[in-house]
Amino acid sequence: MKNTFINKVSTFCMTAVLAASSIVLPSTVSAETVMDDAPQVATLRGTAPMNVEVTPPIIDKVENNDLKRKRDYPQQPPTIPHDISKYQLDKNFNKCMDCHARKFADESQAPAVSVTHYMNRDGEFLGEVSPRRYFCTQCHVHQLESEPLVENEFVDMNKLIQQSHARDKN
Repeated sequence: MKNTFINKVSTFCMTAVLAASSIVLPSTVSAETVMDDAPQVATLRGTAPMNVEVTPPIIDKVENNDLKRKRDYPQQPPTIPHDISKYQLDKNFNKCMDCHARKFADESQAPAVSVTHYMNRDGEFLGEVSPRRYFCTQCHVHQLESEPLVENEFVDMNKLIQQSHARDKN
């Protein structure tokens, strides 16, 4: 009984504070006001404050050259080297399988999906692509023809191994 009373009083107090702040805060902060005087951090928004609407950048073209990209680490899913924007990829149909299914890969000259895509979670082989591997864009992504938005210091696996061997020799 005592805890119920305390909970009701606590809820009433929080509601009162929220109601008061919704009246006071909007009158003290305008849409053009920068929320703080801290130095601006470089972000994808540029230097625009969080409370200012910015014009979004133009979307870059999707890479469409059908060239295989190098993979940077073991088991990395390959990237998609062509435009898939008009592909149907839902529970009823997977356009990717028109070329990448094992039975069509020779004719289409597209790489066949890995045998792991035909296995269930218990390692048993299936006649069709596993439902857990059916939505390709869970793992595979297309690339854009664009400059990097932020600096990238990524080091691929081969370079890390070379650096490790060089350190071991010293």
